[in-house]
Amino acid sequence: MKTLKRKQKQTHVPMTGKQRWKQIQKNKFLWVLMILPVLYYAIFCYGPMYGVLISFKDYKIAKGVWGSPWVGFKWFEKFLMDPYFWKLVRNTLLLNIYGLIFGFPIPIILALMLNEVTHSKFKRVIQTVSYLPHFISTVVVCGMLTNFLSMDGLINQILSFFGLEKVLFLMYPQYFRTIFTASGIWQSCGWTSIIYLASLTAVDQEIVEAAMIDGANRWQRIRNVTLPAIVPTISTMLIMQVGKLMTLGYEKIILLYNGSTYETADTIATYVYRRGILNADYSYSTAVGLFQSVVGVILLVTANKLSKKISETGLW
Repeated sequence: MKTLKRKQKQTHVPMTGKQRWKQIQKNKFLWVLMILPVLYYAIFCYGPMYGVLISFKDYKIAKGVWGSPWVGFKWFEKFLMDPYFWKLVRNTLLLNIYGLIFGFPIPIILALMLNEVTHSKFKRVIQTVSYLPHFISTVVVCGMLTNFLSMDGLINQILSFFGLEKVLFLMYPQYFRTIFTASGIWQSCGWTSIIYLASLTAVDQEIVEAAMIDGANRWQRIRNVTLPAIVPTISTMLIMQVGKLMTLGYEKIILLYNGSTYETADTIATYVYRRGILNADYSYSTAVGLFQSVVGVILLVTANKLSKKISETGLW
């Protein structure tokens, strides 16, 4: 009771200017360490944001951002009326949804499986092998895919060995999404599993041991003890993935696609690259990129709210 009364009497006293300055001096080296990341984000992330203005202007290089005439939502309306609009949105969403459906569970499963491995050397080997693809550059990965899927590549040699007809996989649009998604899973599943493995270290082993004493087998322990313990981490990662449904890097697609696969491979990012970099249509491409970013923010906020309602876990 005395402790409770003391806590009730305690009130929050705001720091004075001198106290705050003393705190800064005390932690001055930590503040110095913050300078580089703050400068990085200020220069490379927030600084260029003023360039978004050109999506509302008829940008001319000679006149500059401020001197170019204001046209309002002209470029956004043009993109919404563009015959490519629905194809670009469809392809972007489908590639991301395939990655979410097939790629999101695999790192979780891999982490759960590695968590159950007791042989330390074997576990380290598996971890190393699964992490390695993450460190291979996108250009090299695309080169490997091109070689493996060529007419004389490894995949077609295996098909020929079993008496099947050879296929030019990268020339058919119906194969592109499968190739893109499967290679993405191979590249990222091992590295992403590190997050879940780190989360699994916080699982209370006493609860696991209690479940073993109660007769729970390995599958029951994973389903009823281990998996529920990492649900907050899974929810956070899922929110971030949903927020990226309209965002897709263009590098890998550009290195893999060609004229015959545009139907399923052309996305908003590649369209922005062609219009902005190759055709120098800066205002239009910036408007398309801004539209993509705004939709991504809306998806992120919506996913966060739904997650907080369902599982009481969110990014903020």
